[in-house]
Amino acid sequence: MVDYLSGLIVCTAFGKGRTHDFRLFKEHRLPFGPDQMCLVDRGYQGIAKFHDESYLPHKKKKGEKLTSKQRRFNRRLAQIRVKVEHVNRKLKIFRILSERYRNRRKRFGLRFNLIAGLLNYELTHPI
Repeated sequence: MVDYLSGLIVCTAFGKGRTHDFRLFKEHRLPFGPDQMCLVDRGYQGIAKFHDESYLPHKKKKGEKLTSKQRRFNRRLAQIRVKVEHVNRKLKIFRILSERYRNRRKRFGLRFNLIAGLLNYELTHPI
């Protein structure tokens, strides 16, 4: 979970092996306040059952086009979510997410949180 305004990594969740993000969200019940907005991609269909203030992009139906309002909404959502994607990019630079993790599985969470802490420190203490 990434804070939109600061770009800091707020919390993390891990599963054993390859696990979809939405499954992790449902299993770990990440801490969302009732007034917090949750901006997600199409992989989180059904998140409205768990959190009221969640927003997904609109999907074009077969044979139809999106309205201009829906296209503007999708574009604005993507402009906001790009900050999260930049944080994912920074994590992939450390190669913990971009390649197969070949060390002990028990230590993956510890190392990931350490890298997240380094990134948060870098954001709060610019050179």
